[in-house]
Amino acid sequence: MTTASSPRWLSRYAVFTAVIALLPIGMGALVTTLDAGMAFLDWPTSDGQNMFLYPWLQDFHANREKFVEHGHRLAGSLIGMFSIGLVALTLRTELRRWVRAFSVGILTAVVLQGLLGGFRVIADARVAALVHGSFASLIFSAITLFALVTGSKWKNGGRTVNSTAVISNQLKILAVATPIVLFGQSLVGGLVRHLGLALDEHLAGAILATLLAVSLVVISWRSGQRWLRSAGVGLLIVFLVQLALGAGAWVTRFGFPPAGYVAVQQAPEQILFRTAHAVAAMFVLMMSLQITARVLRLNWLDHGLRCQDSNPTLVGTHVLESRSKFAGGPA
Repeated sequence: MTTASSPRWLSRYAVFTAVIALLPIGMGALVTTLDAGMAFLDWPTSDGQNMFLYPWLQDFHANREKFVEHGHRLAGSLIGMFSIGLVALTLRTELRRWVRAFSVGILTAVVLQGLLGGFRVIADARVAALVHGSFASLIFSAITLFALVTGSKWKNGGRTVNSTAVISNQLKILAVATPIVLFGQSLVGGLVRHLGLALDEHLAGAILATLLAVSLVVISWRSGQRWLRSAGVGLLIVFLVQLALGAGAWVTRFGFPPAGYVAVQQAPEQILFRTAHAVAAMFVLMMSLQITARVLRLNWLDHGLRCQDSNPTLVGTHVLESRSKFAGGPA
């Protein structure tokens, strides 16, 4: 039976699950930076031993690559357990069918992600590693979106029932186009990290991504909607951090002759910046999708209010359907 507090706890659990997801994401990014994807030649065993019985901590000093790769495997198992818990809690407390399906979709994606990681090892395929990393960003974004749609502000878009949203066509176009471009940029970044290709294309893509992201932030702020403004500020912050990390990754990898800095491959600062840059890219994509979801939700609510002005009878049906579909139960 759904209670008034159920959505709140469900959303909090989803946020915690997203935090847990950062463990395999961060470890996976570190695996790529250290080129440790093939530290073990077998999967799901590790050097022939059960994954959960392998003496992982002994590798901390003896073998850095194996320590990081096995930590990535264990973290992947952990997010799998939390995803199972997310489905169980959702099926118990959530009445909206599409939200239930959403939770099952997240669990399915996590399982597929694990299988993809195993295939990368068995086939020794760097392209599979690229897909594995890119898919991780989508899963992370999906979990945060789940937290959004089960949160307390989803029903009314963070505003009062009688207020109206101003969602321009320009904002809707930017809200859809920006995450698509950002995801494409992350794919090109994956080519640089995994295959050593498309560096110039990645730099050019960064310019386009910057223009779109800044435009989306500005238009979101001008909308006057606090729900959009907060997400816009979040996107701006993580994007600026990402640019700074990108500059650091470039300097520590290629050096900076004007300052007399010579890059040392696999130096601690290079490992730090390259890994953080990859993780920050996932935050940028996530925040852009947060704005997309909020824009679409506000546009839906605005459509219902406009129906009310033109046809009070029609809006009654629309409101009832909206409450049933998005609020977690019958009106």
